[in-house]
Amino acid sequence: MSNNDIIVSLDIGTSKVRAIIGEVTNGTFNIIGVGSADSEGIRKGAIVDIDQTVQSIKSAVDHAEQMVGIQISEVYVGISGNHIGLQSSHGVVAVQNEDREIGEDDIDRVIKAAEVIALPPEREVIDVVAKQYIVDGLEGIQDPRGMIGVRLEVEATIITGAKTPIHNLLRCVEKSGLKVKDLVLMSLGAGGLALSKDEKSMGAVLVDIGAGSTTIAVYEEGSLCATSTIPIGGEFVTNDIAYGLRTLTDQAEKVKLKYGCAWVDDAASDVVFKVLRIGSNVEKEFNQEDLAAIIEPRVQEIFHLIRQEVKRLGYTELPGGYILTGGTVSMPGVLKVAQTELSASVRIAVPDYIGVRDPGFTGGVGILHNVVRSYRGRNSGGGNGNKKTVNRNKQNAVPSQDTGKKPGLVERLKNMFSEFI
Repeated sequence: MSNNDIIVSLDIGTSKVRAIIGEVTNGTFNIIGVGSADSEGIRKGAIVDIDQTVQSIKSAVDHAEQMVGIQISEVYVGISGNHIGLQSSHGVVAVQNEDREIGEDDIDRVIKAAEVIALPPEREVIDVVAKQYIVDGLEGIQDPRGMIGVRLEVEATIITGAKTPIHNLLRCVEKSGLKVKDLVLMSLGAGGLALSKDEKSMGAVLVDIGAGSTTIAVYEEGSLCATSTIPIGGEFVTNDIAYGLRTLTDQAEKVKLKYGCAWVDDAASDVVFKVLRIGSNVEKEFNQEDLAAIIEPRVQEIFHLIRQEVKRLGYTELPGGYILTGGTVSMPGVLKVAQTELSASVRIAVPDYIGVRDPGFTGGVGILHNVVRSYRGRNSGGGNGNKKTVNRNKQNAVPSQDTGKKPGLVERLKNMFSEFI
């Protein structure tokens, strides 16, 4: 297998670090390898220990490499957290071509013009997402390439983040011996994968419930318009079980994954299990109903907080409803609790690729989906992708034969996608 066809995403979460390898061949995209490792050094979605995080990243990447039999050198890294901010911006440029045909250079220039905004010194731009282009006053254009015009404008959303968490994230990945090809906002990647065009157009809320935090992303009129993170997730359910059953946290996590049910009416009294009581060597028997009685109130609280946060962001009735993703939502009964608490249409999004059909993989697969979709724009020389690409000298860089193949990747993908765009 040639490395020219390979793209890799890295999803660094509170409970798991996941490396997902995607292959692009003849215009089709497939998942060919997945590596995951228990996450150490992350608390509530934030890095609190660099060295432990580095070890977790290395374990996940090694796992993925062994599955596919290739060496991973570059990764696209997902980023999220309560430090992420969205800001609207507007850019205007004159079309430079003599024949007035809008080309890639014009798009790059107008995006860069939109990127020129006043930012506090502690923040930096992560990405620029075009909402619509305007050619000589004509609005609603999604792709102006090849159109004739004199004046090109863009209405864009600038995604910014705090420098400290961004640089700590980059530091962890680089210390793992990997090159950060790009940063991708998790909400943007997951939204592109999990939400339909109509849902994004009419208005919908994407809710990613992880272990340590829950990320809320509101889509309306086809684009991401608000995002927020609340510091509550599946870990809180695990802690409740540990307290309720008087057992160790790791035992509580195993019990939650194997027997957990978030809806008491669906729990079975004849499904029994034993846990070791904390402070003794005695095992006590419980059934699934006992467990559900602990889990349901916490899950209800999580969705109550989600609904409050969406209201705080200024949104009440969105026709697209709520789309749930993240590892926590795979627990039986979560969907019923969500429908009751949110009083709206709710569904669970699962990636439709072999090997990753689990809500916990939506973020990682979404990163790859975002990369494939925007490859042509990124590889067109001097585009807005270059501003974000982290090129730092690495002592433990990948062997030179891999690096020599990189221009081939750019050229092949440009040719591949030119037919479709």
